[in-house]
Amino acid sequence: MEVSLSWTDERVDLLRRLWEDGQSASKIAAQLGGVTRNAVIGKVHRLGLAGRVKPVAGTPATTRKRSMRESEPEAASVTEIAAEAPEPIAITSHRPAPDFPPVPPAAIVDAVPLAVSQRVTIMDLRESMCRWPMGDPTTPEFRFCGGRSITGLPYCTHHAQIAYQPAAERKRDRRVAGLR
Repeated sequence: MEVSLSWTDERVDLLRRLWEDGQSASKIAAQLGGVTRNAVIGKVHRLGLAGRVKPVAGTPATTRKRSMRESEPEAASVTEIAAEAPEPIAITSHRPAPDFPPVPPAAIVDAVPLAVSQRVTIMDLRESMCRWPMGDPTTPEFRFCGGRSITGLPYCTHHAQIAYQPAAERKRDRRVAGLR
């Protein structure tokens, strides 16, 4: 038989006091008994209690002492705290695009048809051959390029330049096509 403890006024008051004293949700759950850490977090959220900010590394943690005789200043709002927070560090490292041997622009624009002997089936495809698909895979005429692939890449020079375009060129091509 499962026993469910409800949130009585006394338990809610204790939750508020412990939360304002800076206790963790886990410790509050242990002191209340019969509730989980997540139940405490959910109740804190529903009650609209102010969130707490962890101290910044290098600064001493401050503790609040609760006094019934003294009036306490209102807690800082989340926006005030966020305004004081340091800027997040931007991640700027990306995997660089592979360097391709220079190919004259005319070779890219004028698609040179491949010799029939270079178009290979999957059964004839070898490690050093270009794996660029050609045609409809559902038809018997489907083939792969079969040209000499660039070391470390699955495609020949011509198809690698199509597959690995710099981001600026891809964006430009989308704008020209009206895709944005």
